[in-house]
Amino acid sequence: MSEAKPASQFDFDALEPVDPDHLRRMAALTPGQRMLAMAEVSAFQRGLLRGAFRRRYPDLPIEEINMLMFRYIEDLKARGL
Repeated sequence: MSEAKPASQFDFDALEPVDPDHLRRMAALTPGQRMLAMAEVSAFQRGLLRGAFRRRYPDLPIEEINMLMFRYIEDLKARGL
């Protein structure tokens, strides 16, 4: 398992290109609107992940699916992703 690189060693060339139109739209939002947008994206991502686990493990109850999601997210955090 690779460890997260310090910011001074981060490979910025590996990032996706910046979308100037998106940055302008986000800059025009109030702080509250930006927070709401982030919450909506987060909920969408959790929904996609939950759906993927439901398809992979159709017989598991939702509580177990949620635990799989949390373990998966914690693993990503531990790897610095």
